[in-house]
Amino acid sequence: MNIQIWTYLFVGLSFGLYLGIAWWSRVRDTQGFYVAGRGVPAAANGMATAADWMSAASFISMAGLISTMGYAGGVYLMGWTGGFVLLALLIAPYLRKFGQYTVPDFVGDRFESQIARLVAVVCAIFISFTYVAGQMRGVGVVFSRFLEVDVTVGVLIGMVIVFMYATLGGMKGITWTQVAQYWVLITAFLVPAFAISFKLTGTLLPQAGLGAELIGEGIFFFEKLNQIQEDLGFGSYTEPFLGSWDKVNVFCVTLALMAGTAGLPHVIVRFYTVKNPEAARWSGFWALLFIAALYLTAPAVAGFARYYMLEGLNGATEEELPGWFQSWEKTGLILWLDDGDGVVRYSAGDDNEIFRTGSLGVAQMADIARRHQQFVDSGGERGVDGRKVLREMGLSGPDRDIIVLATPEMAGLAEWIIAFVAAGGLAAALSTASGLLLVISSSVAHDLYYRILKPTAGEKERLLVGRAVIGVAVVIAGLFGIYPPGFVSEVVAFAFGLAAASFFPIIVLGIFSRRVGTIPAICGMLSGIVFTAGYIIMTVFMDMPLWSFGFSEQGISPQAIGTFGMLLNFAVTLGLTPWFKRPSERVQELIRQVREPEDSTPAVEIETSAEH
Repeated sequence: MNIQIWTYLFVGLSFGLYLGIAWWSRVRDTQGFYVAGRGVPAAANGMATAADWMSAASFISMAGLISTMGYAGGVYLMGWTGGFVLLALLIAPYLRKFGQYTVPDFVGDRFESQIARLVAVVCAIFISFTYVAGQMRGVGVVFSRFLEVDVTVGVLIGMVIVFMYATLGGMKGITWTQVAQYWVLITAFLVPAFAISFKLTGTLLPQAGLGAELIGEGIFFFEKLNQIQEDLGFGSYTEPFLGSWDKVNVFCVTLALMAGTAGLPHVIVRFYTVKNPEAARWSGFWALLFIAALYLTAPAVAGFARYYMLEGLNGATEEELPGWFQSWEKTGLILWLDDGDGVVRYSAGDDNEIFRTGSLGVAQMADIARRHQQFVDSGGERGVDGRKVLREMGLSGPDRDIIVLATPEMAGLAEWIIAFVAAGGLAAALSTASGLLLVISSSVAHDLYYRILKPTAGEKERLLVGRAVIGVAVVIAGLFGIYPPGFVSEVVAFAFGLAAASFFPIIVLGIFSRRVGTIPAICGMLSGIVFTAGYIIMTVFMDMPLWSFGFSEQGISPQAIGTFGMLLNFAVTLGLTPWFKRPSERVQELIRQVREPEDSTPAVEIETSAEH
């Protein structure tokens, strides 16, 4: 069987499993739809949380970022894993004791304001749509290569699948589907990593393979990779701060990812599905354990991919181009423009870097190649036209989103392994997409429609609205997937920055401060998310120069700006607090109960259970 048939087999079986679980766990009430009836075991919830959190960015794009960025790419490992520790220890158990369905629910009740709830709803929707854009983009990338369909068709298929199991089972169906998706994605990530490590170094454990000698060469793997990188002008792979990020940006991106992880609504809501705060803590432990399996392996996959890409492409003639390159070229995600000598040169510098990749459609690729060939045929200077066209389109270096998916092909692994990786990438993207869609649904149907617009709405009506909102959200998410604002991890990093700037300060202060009241909280959330979103939009889409804030000569990157948005949120909230009244005695008593370690009773849940 070829790769395409294997892919149809693995994807078909996994999709059938997901839909079967959704049908088995379908729900008929809002508590099952939004928080899975609060009866998910801690270990299963940890596994579902890991799948929910390890999105297409973790599976598809993170190792690709590390592969192209080298040392600086480690910020994604540090930020995302460190942030989960912060969430599990500092936030999740306390929010579980409050007992609501959603983060806007917590904000609205803690700060005793429908306006605060509405601001939180807007923030949750904005963050979720930003995040889900990366997931749908990942779905399109996988389908376009392995099923040989257009990216748009791939996104449409993913939309249909995620709509079916998200609307059938709600949080209950999503939870048990994510348990299955975790095993698919983690197996698909680890199997090729172990196989490549053994093939290159004779060492089965990928982490050990990075420090082992290459078979038949008598040189350590990293030593060889650094040597190749330096020969091609990229600089040492393991040398810190050589790329576009200096120390300040590395620190700020890491902190933004940490705080963003602890403020992401689709991750936080997972801790509402367990029975009590103790189970919430154990969920965090299990989730971190399950997450570590992928995150501790990603640097090895990144290093192996970089080695194969540099060794296989640089200096190859058109006839010698590897099969994986030719396969991915058909998707429009990778491109080589011949400067007339028929040799691929993948190296640093504008003078000879003629190998570029990016998010191109097949028609765009054909047009660029045609224009370039006309330029060469007319006797123009070699290569300049092709590079100029691609630079104007903002394409510089390998598309990070294809690297993990292409690595098994680069290494010449078995076709079933290559296809299985595709199923894993889809599992990662769909698991997170479903969680994000449920957050959007709960924010609109529960927090906006039921808690603000129509408090008299019955159970069936609220459930119908929730499912309808998922349908609308799937369509919008699909459009983001077809017209993505960036590559997967870049878009996801923006979402983390927005979460850090809006939710993290308010959740922390809402739990640990009895003094912070309504007006400071609202002003803090608004200032944080408006500043952060404005900076991202202006710098990414409107070519505004990066601001340095007096810290960085290179300027603060859009991925790092969430740290400054978070600090602004804290400053505005705490600065205004002395000038406005305290929360009511009822809220202050609730805060005291929630922070009482020996009392595991979810205080707000008792007082507001009738509302739910």
